[in-house]
Amino acid sequence: MILRRLRKTYPDAQCALHHANAFQLLVATILSAQCTDEKVNEVTPELFQRYPTPQALAEAKREEVETLVHATGFYRNKAKSIQGAARMLVEEFGGEVPRGMEELLRLPGVARKTANVVRGVAYGLANGVVVDTHVRRLSQRLGLTAQEDPERIEQDLMQIIPKSRWIDFSHQLIWHGRRICFARKPNCPECPLLDLCPAGRSGRFA
Repeated sequence: MILRRLRKTYPDAQCALHHANAFQLLVATILSAQCTDEKVNEVTPELFQRYPTPQALAEAKREEVETLVHATGFYRNKAKSIQGAARMLVEEFGGEVPRGMEELLRLPGVARKTANVVRGVAYGLANGVVVDTHVRRLSQRLGLTAQEDPERIEQDLMQIIPKSRWIDFSHQLIWHGRRICFARKPNCPECPLLDLCPAGRSGRFA
């Protein structure tokens, strides 16, 4: 029922990070750690214009990259990660973003969430469920998991959600979290999932 309503409410839900290819998506997703997608989208146009390929980014001056990504926070670590990832793409993967989970996880700055985003959005491959702050919060409120750790949440979701829906489910739940089920004061009266939501029905947000 939850899946049907999410699909009906958000039929066009998709990744909010602006990108033109798998390389841009990879970089944008790394930059999105502890940062809003909106802020990342403000930063990446100039970054991608200056460094349109993995080789160009790998060869860039670190200080220039740090300046460009400064607004996303943790800019030194992020600049190091995206350059390290670009360098590995060039040296080990022929300048292409690999499709395999194991290969993606070898890239600097790439954990399971980032790998799932790249595989799902760029290649349409479902290896798991993307668990960001919205998916974590809403999954707990909806009673789909009692876990706190993102990887354990993912495992719970993978057990109850059909694999064919893993990619869409994440996008739809993220859109719901941004439009209705806010962190501090969710708009329960307007929520299409209210009757299915233990947290909403409890009145704790009233």
